[in-house]
Amino acid sequence: VQLQASGGGLVQAGGSLRLSCAASGRTFSSYAEGWFRQAPGKEREFVAAISWSGGSTSYADSVKGRFTISRDNAKDTVYLEMNSLKPEDTAVYYCAAKRTRLTITGRSANWYEDWGQGTQVTVSS
Repeated sequence: VQLQASGGGLVQAGGSLRLSCAASGRTFSSYAEGWFRQAPGKEREFVAAISWSGGSTSYADSVKGRFTISRDNAKDTVYLEMNSLKPEDTAVYYCAAKRTRLTITGRSANWYEDWGQGTQVTVSS
């Protein structure tokens, strides 16, 4: 599946952004999805994940309570709603997909098969 991430930008601390990841090429509803991020000089880290049906979600401790992952299978799109943003949330955000109809989520980048190109999120203090 091909993935296209969008919605990044520059925002002040405490602000909000909503990222989108649009999929094409395969049956989107057969894929679990995840969001990862990578800050300069750091390794890519897990942010959030959602199962193919949306019935299961998972979050990194650093974003729990501030970020919400959701999906609209009719629109072949996954969203990441980010609230109460902090400067440490600054990174390139990537969406990823794994073909599975199991109600599970993946927290490891190696579990995913397809990746989008990334969208920059910058949070100023």
